[in-house]
Amino acid sequence: MSDNPKYIQTVALRDVKCFALHGYYPEEQLTGIYFMVDAVVTFEPDNDTEDLLHTVNYEVLNTIILEEMKRTQKMLETVVKNILDRVVERYPFVHSAEVGIRKLNPPMPGQIGHSFVQLSYSNPTTKQ
Repeated sequence: MSDNPKYIQTVALRDVKCFALHGYYPEEQLTGIYFMVDAVVTFEPDNDTEDLLHTVNYEVLNTIILEEMKRTQKMLETVVKNILDRVVERYPFVHSAEVGIRKLNPPMPGQIGHSFVQLSYSNPTTKQ
């Protein structure tokens, strides 16, 4: 084992439930539907584990998610990219980040639990 172990920390929010007006069809943007959002971020932690300035603050992640879910978009692909872009901008030291959105009970024939869109980011300047 190395004398200097390398730690990779994960900070995540799972199942952030939001009511939003996202949807390709105009009626979806009128009636709205519930979504569940996941955000997972990895990074090399600072030695000072008691300072919010040296980590990814999941309260900030939650704020970003809630703000972007309020901005109506036709495509969930746009929403996940907007969330991911804001996370990476706020925390440029992250190694990787992943955002997924589930549309609960999408309005389609049959019984569908959820549809799902996910996007991942890998920082080319950090080594894992």
